[in-house]
Amino acid sequence: MSPFSQLNRNWKTFMMYVVLTVYRPQLFQARAAFSHKHVAPFRSRSARAMGTSAETTDPLEVYRNKNNNRDQIFSAISGDGGIKVTVATIRNVINDASMQHTMTFVPTDALGRAMTCGLLMANGMQEEQTVQITMKGDGPLRGVVAIATGSGTVRGYVGSPMLGEMSLPEAVGKGSVQVVKNHPDWPRPYNGITAIRHGDIDRDVGIYLAESEQRSCALAAAVSVKGILCTSAGGYLIEQLPGVEPDVVKQVEKNLAQLVEMDGTGNLPTGLLLQGQTPVDIAATILDGLDMKPLQQMEPVLVCQCTEDRLMRSLRLLPREEVEDILAKEQQIEARCQFCGKVYRLGKEEIEERLQNATGEPSKS
Repeated sequence: MSPFSQLNRNWKTFMMYVVLTVYRPQLFQARAAFSHKHVAPFRSRSARAMGTSAETTDPLEVYRNKNNNRDQIFSAISGDGGIKVTVATIRNVINDASMQHTMTFVPTDALGRAMTCGLLMANGMQEEQTVQITMKGDGPLRGVVAIATGSGTVRGYVGSPMLGEMSLPEAVGKGSVQVVKNHPDWPRPYNGITAIRHGDIDRDVGIYLAESEQRSCALAAAVSVKGILCTSAGGYLIEQLPGVEPDVVKQVEKNLAQLVEMDGTGNLPTGLLLQGQTPVDIAATILDGLDMKPLQQMEPVLVCQCTEDRLMRSLRLLPREEVEDILAKEQQIEARCQFCGKVYRLGKEEIEERLQNATGEPSKS
């Protein structure tokens, strides 16, 4: 589906509803088999360079994002290589997305959770590899789409950015969770689909990982809003890797129970982030007693890939008669990117010339 749609109305006044949502993460789901790519040695890279100090007495201090001022994704592995933990905080990304789309709280919550899940799933993949999560429900939200890359960029949108106060499951409704993984060098993308069971985004994505990809994991994502600003947003993904010992799993379950108690809000992990806990601190708690080894850190960034060239490619997919009919009536084509809201206006002569250059046909102007 093209990311562009016709503009037919002005944006409404920006407003927010403060509604706290609750997520209680399920612990590991037993699975006989699960897939895992070999974990590479530690790399520190970011979509925007993260300033760190080389001289510190605490070996983890170099990874700590003090006061969570920056968005951050941090991943680590247990000393025996049996458990991988990825923790993200994306408050700034969500505030940027909320302003772009003029969203009230429920759509902000939905998009924030979907973006968090996408970034957690994409972590450790190749930089150009993408993970697209699409929640197609019959609720008033009219769906949510988030696309994340291995380099830490993310973008997304919801079908209805302005909704009143309601629960997230009510907004999402019943439908399907679709995940598409792709890379420019792949002959075809990988597709998976499961049913929406709960409507709270992260739990449904966790079920997808267990059922469609046979990955044994615990996934949580949440968003907290005060007034019109997101005060905290993030999540974690805990994965069992092949050959993990039962005692290691029990230790992680014990640590996770302690994490829930430390959070105290029922909105895990936003309570911890508001307390000043960083992704490194949360990962260290989950892997307490398991000799945590840092793998990777990066700063996620909201990035849209829309361009005039992409718009023209979308127009070329339409029947030529339909494009000519629009130009005859409007003398231009005006389109808005669904991912970032940027408006593109192309005049009749410019469109006809570019279509002519693309097809080699003579201009009809």
